[in-house]
Amino acid sequence: MTPSLTQILLSGAAVAMLATPVLADKASDTLNVAFSLEPEPLDTYKIAGREGLILARHVYDGLLYKDMDSGTFKGLLAESWSQPDPLTLEFKLRRDVTFHNGAAFTADDVVDTLNTVIKPDYGTRYAISVDWIARVEKVDDYTVRIHMAKPFAGAFEMLAGSLPIYPHAYFDAVGSAGMAKAPVGTGPYRLVSQEPGVKYVLERWDGISPESPKAGAQIKTIVVRTMPELNTQYAELMSGKLDWMWRIPPDQADRLASRVQIVSAPIMRISFLNLAPVAASGDTPLKDLRVRQAVAHAIDRDAITRAFAGGASEVLKAFCNPAQFGCTDAVTQYAYDPDKAKALLAEAGYKDGLSLPMTFAAMPRPVAEAIAADLAKVGITVQLDELQYAAGVSKWRERQAPAFFSNWGSYGVGDVAFLLSNFFGGGADDLVQDAELSGWLHEADTATDPELRKADYAKALSRIADEAWVVPMYSFNVNYGLSKDLSFRPYPDEFARFWQSSWK
Repeated sequence: MTPSLTQILLSGAAVAMLATPVLADKASDTLNVAFSLEPEPLDTYKIAGREGLILARHVYDGLLYKDMDSGTFKGLLAESWSQPDPLTLEFKLRRDVTFHNGAAFTADDVVDTLNTVIKPDYGTRYAISVDWIARVEKVDDYTVRIHMAKPFAGAFEMLAGSLPIYPHAYFDAVGSAGMAKAPVGTGPYRLVSQEPGVKYVLERWDGISPESPKAGAQIKTIVVRTMPELNTQYAELMSGKLDWMWRIPPDQADRLASRVQIVSAPIMRISFLNLAPVAASGDTPLKDLRVRQAVAHAIDRDAITRAFAGGASEVLKAFCNPAQFGCTDAVTQYAYDPDKAKALLAEAGYKDGLSLPMTFAAMPRPVAEAIAADLAKVGITVQLDELQYAAGVSKWRERQAPAFFSNWGSYGVGDVAFLLSNFFGGGADDLVQDAELSGWLHEADTATDPELRKADYAKALSRIADEAWVVPMYSFNVNYGLSKDLSFRPYPDEFARFWQSSWK
């Protein structure tokens, strides 16, 4: 296809940008963004890292959109939907949507995309995003039905974030590799040039449907660069060459606060200490509820959160993130109380203390050491064992890690379905194997009634707290560094929505 004059001009502009320094310039309407990690190739179904997924959400759209303020779902490529039966979802599609390459959006795009990516040989990175779909059926040009392989309460979450729709003719011609090399979507921005690992240039797509929840982007151009060195990012942010960066350590955020905007925002990820009531060796002190309760009372979670997390992080009152659907703090609480911890240990027959191996993974050693120091004050001597995450999980599953300190991000999804069942739903990470508890979770994970789901999750969270199988620690936060000209709002799912940003 012969390139248009606009495409030629854009290509020339992209080359010129490579040859000249990038300057953060409100006047030129260009937002300059930096990531420390390189975004992965932009076939959303193959991406694991947040960086690539952020870019992909600007280029692509799915059927639904989640309003993070209300927690409700809106139509994106779909204008309405219904559920004729428990295993069928029917969607009426928008008729005014055009892909970035000029192709009209129809049911064929939905059917072809989803029926392709659900096949095992496609290699979709996260099976949880597609394994609930049996097949997708075209009813007419603007109506599709998704036939579910199983009941799945997280279906709308997946449709709103993880299942973008590709133009079927182009997708069939170029496949996953072609989509990654030259993405074509219906989102608020289109990719006009990329140097993988170096720079990506996106331009506002003015052909977006005016009814889209993503419509109304104000900034014309977004330039995203990969800059592994944080010090380089700090220097460019302070000198005005950069408008946006993230994941700034707390000490550096404090240092930069007088020069740039620093925004600290909570995210879905939480940290926690799992306590196994069973062990491969046979006996374990943690089989006694009083010992588990003593561990919970011995840890000064408030002090640890202030010292090591700071910002928008909060001490957790239950084994869930308050931003998630189904989370409740109306459960048994374990306040910091060393004297009570000592009394519980004595009551359990450990007046002279006990030894407790603690594995930690994907958490800073100073935090693990702080927990160990608190436990030592009540007579629990901790042997710390630092491992890579996969090795730590394996040791936990093999019942060789009585205490396992780590974190979980729930795939960035604001629903406890993506947290609780992983650890208490009867799977490999569930060392408790409480049939009633896993039954509540299964019912909640598959139900469509939100009130029923909330009730079941509340029962599950209460059981977990009553039995002290987990010591919830704190929610994570992200520090963003922004130019003083930029208006940007972060969300707990860690997806930067630059289409909502504007200049002050």
